[in-house]
Amino acid sequence: MEEDISNSPSGSVEEAITDALKTVYDPEIPVNIFEMGLIYNVMLNEQRHAEITMTLTSPACPVAGTLPEEVRVKVTGVPGVDTANVEVVWDPVWEPSMMSEAARLELGML
Repeated sequence: MEEDISNSPSGSVEEAITDALKTVYDPEIPVNIFEMGLIYNVMLNEQRHAEITMTLTSPACPVAGTLPEEVRVKVTGVPGVDTANVEVVWDPVWEPSMMSEAARLELGML
C-alpha cells in the first residue's frame, strides 16, 4: 500500500519528510522548495521507500543536476525512510501561483 503524504497530519514520518524538504533551497531563491511549490507529490510505501515527484522553476535551472539528488539524500535521511527516488517532471509547468502564501510574502509578491 502506498500512502500519499503531500498533505499529511503532523507527528509522523510524513511530517518528518516535509520538514526535511523544507531544508532544501534553490541557492538563487531564499524560499525552500516545498513552499515554492516545487514538490508535486510524495508517496511512502510499506517497504519504507519514498517516491518524490518534483519540478524546477525552469528546465535551465542551474541546480537541475544537483537539487534532485539533494532532495533524495535529505528524504533518505529521515527516520522511517530507507530509500527514495526523485523524479523531475515538467508537467504541469511550475508557475509562481504554486507558491505558498508564506513564500509569496517572503518574496514580496503579496
